[in-house]
Amino acid sequence: MIPRHHRASWRAVAVVAVLGTLAACSGSDAGTAADTTVGTTTATTAAATTTSSTVAPSTTVAATTTDAPTTTEAATTTTVPGPPVYPLTGVLVSDPAVAARPTLVVKIDNAPGARPQSGMNEADIVFEEIVNDNLTRFAFVFQSGGATPVGPIRSGRIQDIDLFGAFNGPLFSWSGGNHTVTDAIHASDLVDIGPARRAVYFRSGDRKAPHNLYSTTDQLFAQAAPDAQPPQQQFQYRADGEAVQGTPSPGVAASLDSIDVRWTWNPGTGLYERMMEGKAHTDALSGQVTTNNVLVLVMNYLPGISGSPDAQTLGGGEAFVFTAGNYVHGTWTRADRLQPFTLTADDGTPIHLTPGRTFIELPRQDHTIPLPPA
Repeated sequence: MIPRHHRASWRAVAVVAVLGTLAACSGSDAGTAADTTVGTTTATTAAATTTSSTVAPSTTVAATTTDAPTTTEAATTTTVPGPPVYPLTGVLVSDPAVAARPTLVVKIDNAPGARPQSGMNEADIVFEEIVNDNLTRFAFVFQSGGATPVGPIRSGRIQDIDLFGAFNGPLFSWSGGNHTVTDAIHASDLVDIGPARRAVYFRSGDRKAPHNLYSTTDQLFAQAAPDAQPPQQQFQYRADGEAVQGTPSPGVAASLDSIDVRWTWNPGTGLYERMMEGKAHTDALSGQVTTNNVLVLVMNYLPGISGSPDAQTLGGGEAFVFTAGNYVHGTWTRADRLQPFTLTADDGTPIHLTPGRTFIELPRQDHTIPLPPA
């Protein structure tokens, strides 16, 4: 764990590479949602073409002369597409109807009173972003999976508009926001399905407001318009038999303002396990929080409205990628909010992830400190 007395001075991200928004928004959290006490339930050919050209016989001489045939071979190549995969995980499609669903983004609380959350291991992608009061907030991104329930659900931030633009007009589940944030969300391509517009939320009786607003992904997906489209693929994935890039590494430690995070590679399960504040981070539905890939994308945060941190997710920065027990250092770039992050290794090659779930940490850019071997 990164010592607390160092956090304010360096607000760091620490990467283990070894061989071997708005506080003002939260006050409007789902005032229209029904106050209901419920129990938590568990979810879960190249072809060659030949052209023969022959000169016609002469009509002015008795002898008929025919030129030797000439052959021109034009090589054409046809790329045979691979089997379809779920766009947010790279896993082979088992249910075409699910693969055709749009993206669902659910904003999730990470204040102490909101833990443990529900649905983190069921999400295809999870983002962790810095918000007010030096805390973080999660975005659970669903497409191939789902959770019952999912929550606790909290407010959005201006930075969400750029961050989620690559998901093709996603459903946006949040508790609400102040007028500035709400107007910005409504002017964007994010589809507001918050409690002010959809009566598919409830409040749990086992914790206090505002840390108790929930829904289910089935109910949230049901709010999609009939013409809603699935997202584009977000990352490149390693093919069967392809070697893992990078060098062996036990994982990564990161500091996102006051939140200390550590991801540790478990070779027995083939997953990264998350610790937060020195303790195992658990999900109420599925226990230990895990993932197949961890991306640490270093962000520049600028002051937003009411001083809320505003991650600059367009441009580029340093990237630390952890996949299949290996570490790859490189950069992220993104010129358009409608396009995904591009991950490039230091040697100029694209970074390929392991098919499966991905967790994306968005720490500040102040310092990146490689740690010595444990």
